[in-house]
Amino acid sequence: MVKIAPSILSADFSKLGEHVKRVEKGGAEFLHIDVMDGNFVPNISFGFPIMKAIRPLTDMVFDVHLMIEEPSRYIDEFVNAGADIITIHYEAERHLDRAIEYIKSKGVKVGVSLNPGTSTTLLKNVIKKLDMVLIMSVNPGFGGQKFIDYSLDKIKEIKEMARECGNNDLLIEVDGGIGKDNIKDVVLAGANVVVAGSAVFKEEKIEENIKGLREALA
Repeated sequence: MVKIAPSILSADFSKLGEHVKRVEKGGAEFLHIDVMDGNFVPNISFGFPIMKAIRPLTDMVFDVHLMIEEPSRYIDEFVNAGADIITIHYEAERHLDRAIEYIKSKGVKVGVSLNPGTSTTLLKNVIKKLDMVLIMSVNPGFGGQKFIDYSLDKIKEIKEMARECGNNDLLIEVDGGIGKDNIKDVVLAGANVVVAGSAVFKEEKIEENIKGLREALA
């Protein structure tokens, strides 16, 4: 079953606790947590104190996406804050294999994310070790961008790479510009986790919006 991962970056932070509970009530399985440092991407978002504050509110999978430089320096803090999956960027980690092994040693799942212009072939040597690959379908750092069409080809490439190496349980997550009009195309290409920000939180119709995404997959 396809997992819906609402991005809390699009939530109303004055109602964050309420919005987290409504996302879970709406049937979302993952909570996508975008961490931005103002260096790897232009914007700054939030860190582990926010995660610690909302962790007791829900049993959803905390899907933590580190859009930060040298993410391996902060793994312990995010594990302690309640991360279930930690995704680091290929472009941000100098010693990728070591970082992957360290995250796995902490008992949490590990993902690697690729920016739109980064080739999927660069994951050939590590994909067998991964629990998830995150395909960025917009340039990271800003919400509300248009879906980049060639992301569909990258999803298919990762699906085939996973098949070839026998990693049949790999989660393929896609993040950026996804709504009711294109979610089915993304899933048909091979994605099984879909991040949605404004598509979930717009007009505060959270439960209704999640239902609409599910219906679009039918």
